Amino acid sequence: MARIESKPTDALSYNPNEPRYWDRAKLNVELNRVFDICHGCRLCFNLCPSFPALFEAIDHLGTEDVRDLSDEQKQRVIDLCYECKLCEVRCPYTPRDGHEFQLDFPRLIMRARAVNGRERGIPLRDRILGDPDRVGKLGTAIPRLANLACRGSLQRLIMEKLLGIHRRKIMPDFTRERFTSWIERNGLPPAPAEPAMKVAIFHTCFVNYYNPAPGIALVRVLHKNGCQIASPPQNCCGMPAIDAGDIAFAQQEARQNIASLLPVVRSGYRIAAINPTCSMTLRREYPNLVGTPEAQEIANAAADPHELLDELRRKGKFNRAFRSSPGKIAYHVPCHLKAQNIGLRSRQLLRQIPGTEVITVDACTAHDGTWAMKRENFELSMKYGERAFVPMREAHAAVMATDCPLAAIQIEQGTGVRPLNPVEILAQAYEPDGFANPVDSAPAAQISDKS
Repeated sequence: MARIESKPTDALSYNPNEPRYWDRAKLNVELNRVFDICHGCRLCFNLCPSFPALFEAIDHLGTEDVRDLSDEQKQRVIDLCYECKLCEVRCPYTPRDGHEFQLDFPRLIMRARAVNGRERGIPLRDRILGDPDRVGKLGTAIPRLANLACRGSLQRLIMEKLLGIHRRKIMPDFTRERFTSWIERNGLPPAPAEPAMKVAIFHTCFVNYYNPAPGIALVRVLHKNGCQIASPPQNCCGMPAIDAGDIAFAQQEARQNIASLLPVVRSGYRIAAINPTCSMTLRREYPNLVGTPEAQEIANAAADPHELLDELRRKGKFNRAFRSSPGKIAYHVPCHLKAQNIGLRSRQLLRQIPGTEVITVDACTAHDGTWAMKRENFELSMKYGERAFVPMREAHAAVMATDCPLAAIQIEQGTGVRPLNPVEILAQAYEPDGFANPVDSAPAAQISDKS
């Protein structure tokens, strides 16, 4: 049998708007090509369960030819990928690096799930988890009842049996007041005469339906830093639907967001997406997912909130008038921030608070969207997440922090402590009673990083 050519053929596609993207035979050609390259490289052997499953299956073939893998073995590799993107960050063969192999393992897995979804249909659990707005609107309409249903042991057992969501997985509480309702009730701060920056908040599903605190904190921090703030209508970014293989619904979500965000972007606003997964989706997935110049405009304007605040810091416009300090902070680096290749901007901002010591924990929590919620993945997610849980616990910090709300839930599952979003820490540090340590008597800032 002829060897597999490492260079891509016309089977390569990461764009769902191309007909070949949906061609099962071409997908199989790409799976064989990429799996063969990964088998020869093995640089990502320790990142997630997907690669060990691939390498073990190939090692037991006897032939070491990935074309001899069964459909079931290939599907297991697909199912075990939780789209952390760390392999794409580490891989030397990517389009981002300009390599001739044009290898993007996470996007290939997305394609495989999309083809499966089109051919076999989207399972009920994935349809529910892939539409956070529907779940969020229902839950926040009856928050007490919905939260009770997510806590009781009998209810969780039923949920596990019917939907396949593990009975021990911590679920976020639905909020009694959505972030959008808070804005309607309080309004946004008046625009400064000469704003330092114009920022449109992409509040995300999680902030709107489960935890408005990071959104409220961002409004206050942006106001403290002289920004003009907008909060345009929006829906889910679409990534949960992409994970489920429901590309058509993800495209619908993306187009609605583009239509809503485009006028403010063309008015000079930057988009601050509070969840790293959402900022990554807007800037890295929308151009391919929708494939229009307007999608690229949104991608160019999208950013992480701390990225924008750090831009102000580098221009000498960041407000350093902090009144209290949290002391030692254990800061977890989200994978989807690393995937955006923007540096650790939130850590840099936390270091501006006098009297802080920032311990950096650079390890995936293995929550990644809805993957850790699923009955078949929960125990494995806790095993891989321990790489983050251990250093977070051993930091013995006064405050834990992470930009990712799902990583925060996973860290709480592993440590018993729910981390704050860094912007919440900044907002509290601006207040004299935000933390126990007054800034005037705090020691000089210290820096400590542990990967």
